[in-house]
Amino acid sequence: MLDFNSHFHLSMDWDWLFEFLKGMVKPVAALTVVLLAVLLSFMQNLGLEKEMIYSIFRAFLQLSIIGFVLQFIFNQDNSGWIVLAYLFMEFGLFLQVLTLSKSQKSTLRGAWKHGFQVSVAGYTAGQRAKHVPRGKYVAGVSILAGTTLTMFVLVVLNVFPFTPRYIIPVAGMMVGNAMTVTGVTMKRLRDDIKLQMSLVETALALGATPRQATLEQVKRALVLSLSPVLDNAKTVGLISLPGAMTGLIMGGASPLEAIQLQIVVMNMLIGASTVSSIMSTYLCWPAFFTKAYQLETKVFSSD
Repeated sequence: MLDFNSHFHLSMDWDWLFEFLKGMVKPVAALTVVLLAVLLSFMQNLGLEKEMIYSIFRAFLQLSIIGFVLQFIFNQDNSGWIVLAYLFMEFGLFLQVLTLSKSQKSTLRGAWKHGFQVSVAGYTAGQRAKHVPRGKYVAGVSILAGTTLTMFVLVVLNVFPFTPRYIIPVAGMMVGNAMTVTGVTMKRLRDDIKLQMSLVETALALGATPRQATLEQVKRALVLSLSPVLDNAKTVGLISLPGAMTGLIMGGASPLEAIQLQIVVMNMLIGASTVSSIMSTYLCWPAFFTKAYQLETKVFSSD
């Protein structure tokens, strides 16, 4: 009888691990959009492939650890564990400061809502890059392409069901993040070309295409705009609990369920931001050059 009870309790102790591993199927499936971002980085010679993989690996590891820690703390009655958790978050803030220092050295209803979000985001991002001709349209199309492709992959892989309850909030997170990245990319690309007009014109005179002549400027703009997204993935869970994760926990979900959703969120933000920012560089090129492959000087004359 003792052996039976021991076996029963042992099996109960491992049930949570089986449930956790089962719940990790969708976060792992969502890695597809990160692999898409890695592929695009490789094709554009950005050199961000290793950093993308490292960032999402850290996000997986850190969120899993914090999920287990919170699950343990929530099951304790001793208030001392709350103090310990607070000190842990304060230590995480110190780690973020170090990381940032180093980096500086659906349905019709859902579709309508997504379209409205993209329109506002495109206008806002276009305002940031106000000297880029038709910048609002470029930003809007880029954000739409990045978020729609990412959402399509997530729905096809059944990571999220195609219902307004999921599509609208998920789209909102992706659009907001892609808006910031796209605006920074467009502005930085235009400013870099302006600062190095002589180099670009020399390359064009030697027979380079507009894409070849501005390759280094494009790479710098993309790396600069995507770095905050990757830095955020590296530090997620160490300093503060992200919004989606916090909302689930306060709503009664277990910390392990919350971190699974947050991992999916980190994956989709990297994927959508990468696609949107790269798309914006391609759509900007026609406005920067004439049909004779010369720089459109009026674009770079204003400040």
